[in-house]
Amino acid sequence: VEFDNIFLDYSRQQASPDTISKLYKLADAAHLKQKIDCMYNGDHINSTENRSVLHVALRAPRNSAICSDGKNVVPDVWNVLDKIKDFSDRVRNGSWIGATGKELKDVIAVGIGGSFLGPLFVHTALQTDPEASKNARGRELRFLANVDPIDVARNISGLNPETTLVVVVSKTFTTAETMLNARTLREWISSALGPSAVAKHMVAVSTNLPLVEKFGIDPNNAFAFWDWVGGRYSVCSAVGVLPLSLQYGFAVVEKFLQGAHSIDQHFSSAPFEKNIPVLLGLLSVWNVSFLGYPARAILPYSQALEKLAPHIQQVSMESNGKGVSIDGLPLPFESGEIDFGEPGTNGQHSFYQLIHQGRVIPCDFIGVMKSQQPVYLKGEVVNNHDELMSNFFAQPDALAYGKTPEQLKKENVSEHLIPHKTFTGNRPSISILLPTLDAYRIGQLLAIYEHRVAVQGFVWGINSFDQWGVELGKSLATQVRKQLHGSRVKAKPVEGFNFSTKTLLIRYLEATSDVPADPSTLLPNI
Repeated sequence: VEFDNIFLDYSRQQASPDTISKLYKLADAAHLKQKIDCMYNGDHINSTENRSVLHVALRAPRNSAICSDGKNVVPDVWNVLDKIKDFSDRVRNGSWIGATGKELKDVIAVGIGGSFLGPLFVHTALQTDPEASKNARGRELRFLANVDPIDVARNISGLNPETTLVVVVSKTFTTAETMLNARTLREWISSALGPSAVAKHMVAVSTNLPLVEKFGIDPNNAFAFWDWVGGRYSVCSAVGVLPLSLQYGFAVVEKFLQGAHSIDQHFSSAPFEKNIPVLLGLLSVWNVSFLGYPARAILPYSQALEKLAPHIQQVSMESNGKGVSIDGLPLPFESGEIDFGEPGTNGQHSFYQLIHQGRVIPCDFIGVMKSQQPVYLKGEVVNNHDELMSNFFAQPDALAYGKTPEQLKKENVSEHLIPHKTFTGNRPSISILLPTLDAYRIGQLLAIYEHRVAVQGFVWGINSFDQWGVELGKSLATQVRKQLHGSRVKAKPVEGFNFSTKTLLIRYLEATSDVPADPSTLLPNI
């Protein structure tokens, strides 16, 4: 199947034409087309949170109409995009300066989960794009996600508070990890430049303006997003567009949005047999629920896509890692996939052994026809990109056809080695060929995977847009936090936990007994 010079080959799936026609009938029985239409129409398809699911509105053209609760949300989207363009232009051209009069060349985006993985994927993919890298010259963008103080140390290492702008990304401005990291960077800035510098060096992506102001950030420098945007689908909102525009300029990021929009249109209008996200979603359902393959390897033959798999891990596993239907009934079949991956050819020297001769793991091979950074060496048999793509074309066939004992015997392989060198073959994969990897194509690739995940959820009959599974661990961490505070400050004994957790906590407290009960501020020093 081909769309806009993106080429999908799914001939190496364990599926015949008859299988595919049955999958189309399954899609009809699951009311897939109606569910897609409901999403685009702003119906509250996230029923457990009573919300629309409208990440497609984030990249809709200015003159579009997409409604949630009877209101066209596209003008609100563009109000924020216009605000981002204005602000990022002013920072980049030096008319917005820091507290000491210096230009702000470095940006730290503070956020976790969907506020981090998506923007990091796009940033990493754009870093070596010729147009984007030219626009980013002399600038640096870093992402602080983990509450581990080591992540803080790495992010501020080598940076000067005078030239650093911090973007705090938290919808509610209450996310525990993000807000502790934000308070840490606020201290880093104010201890160097004074408390009044915070308003010049920190901005927010949030909907909670009172808490933004209380934190010390000017509410005018808060960029909104909405309840109908899930965190893992938010890279096209201010969550991703603001830091990426500060690094690469709004014009580049707008091309990324246009690429995503082109797939949004394709997904909503193309017949199923020509619809790339629908085909990919149906084949994933086939592999997981019918063939019993629980995992999927995402294998981009482009180093620029090294953060694609970690992002799709969240998009897929947080969306479809559910055990009950949208009506709350236990599912009588397996759903959800374990997603992992590495760029080729690195992965070949890591985990392909298992893929070729161990468990069957369906693979997504993603290739790019033209390299962002071509290299030619005189006298070499092929150029560097051709060497990379030789592997891209070879691996799917190696998985599909394998190598038989008979072939090995003809090659005079020793009898005792034949079982070890036999490849069973018939291992499924798909191949996606992109013409280039610029901002527009990165947007298309993102939207293909987002909609593929939605198709799977629609067919499985689950809610792909909530994430209650992340809540329990967070609430239990609150109990531990209270215990650690009580033990450190008031020497309270450890109680209220099971024997295992109590033992671990006591060991931890004993080993860190030198931590002061009422410490003065200490920041990393690398």
